[in-house]
Amino acid sequence: MLFSPLTLGELELPNRLVMAPLTRVRSGDEGIPGPLVVEHYRQRASLGLIVSEGIYPSPAGRSYPGQPGLFTEEQIAGWKKVTEAVHAEGGRIFAQIMHGGRVSHQDITGGHQIVAPSAVAIEGEVRTPVGKQQYPVPHALTTDELLVVIQEIVRASRNAIEAGFDGVELHSANGYLLHEFLAPNSNVRTDSYGGSPENRARFVIETVNAVVGALGASRVGIRISPEHNVQGIAETDAADVRATYEVLVDSIAPLNLAYLSILHHEPTDELVQDLRSRFNGTFLVNTGFGVVTTRDAAFALVADGYADAVVVGRAAIANPDLARRWKESLPLNEPDPSTFYGEGAKGYTDYPAYQS
Repeated sequence: MLFSPLTLGELELPNRLVMAPLTRVRSGDEGIPGPLVVEHYRQRASLGLIVSEGIYPSPAGRSYPGQPGLFTEEQIAGWKKVTEAVHAEGGRIFAQIMHGGRVSHQDITGGHQIVAPSAVAIEGEVRTPVGKQQYPVPHALTTDELLVVIQEIVRASRNAIEAGFDGVELHSANGYLLHEFLAPNSNVRTDSYGGSPENRARFVIETVNAVVGALGASRVGIRISPEHNVQGIAETDAADVRATYEVLVDSIAPLNLAYLSILHHEPTDELVQDLRSRFNGTFLVNTGFGVVTTRDAAFALVADGYADAVVVGRAAIANPDLARRWKESLPLNEPDPSTFYGEGAKGYTDYPAYQS
């Protein structure tokens, strides 16, 4: 079943393997995807769907040096070359729209203020162009500023369609801005966007509705990661986690989005499957940073009915022809973590396809 077709929004996927959004920071100081990025995505077009690396919608939303953006004409033009290359190979590609929130530093955003739901900093250091520095205390967004952020995300989503993407994925996971609103330790607001699960989910729900209003639901997916306690997030109260994500999923389910993608260390977990039943639409799972998805696990998740498709990261990094290799039980290239982040082709476009 992993290699049976799947309808996702208005797309027909030839298989149920989805390339995870993977931070690779190869788009330079201006966030413009170049020929190397074009080649990277082109090579992987045989996967059922590619989800791009996280793309920042505004200067303040940038989390990493070398991360690509989607708000200048040059960035849009760069992504057009990517989508054209993927489509020429018969592939399909969504843009992941990612506002980094407090996961950043002014030396990364070009001096733009770091923003978050609340003025609560991440403990630890961030890698900036001038070396490691402490995460700054972010500016707590006002209600008027929240509207501006939503407008920036909508603009980037429209730009994605202009650039030729088949749709967008809204990044509400892994400790970035939308996830920061959901988590009780990063969102300590006392207004209508903080406190109760309903209030903490409000900004994400409003963002999803705004993007759906601009693009149509069939071109919009969302990624969440309940209980994924990374980058300062602490979702440790099981009852609160369930209440928060049930509110979120129940609120967006009637929109009939293209898909819901959940990153969780145990995709068969009762919480994950409860959210799936509430969403009642195309459902993707990803085991996350700590657990590498194997071929057998991917087959089982689809065959046993736990997911409609499986999102794969590291195996897709090292094997541009992963769909063929898994379908034909061929040996795999091993990924080199030392080249996951950085510049140049090494570990990015030089993994070979299988040769008989």
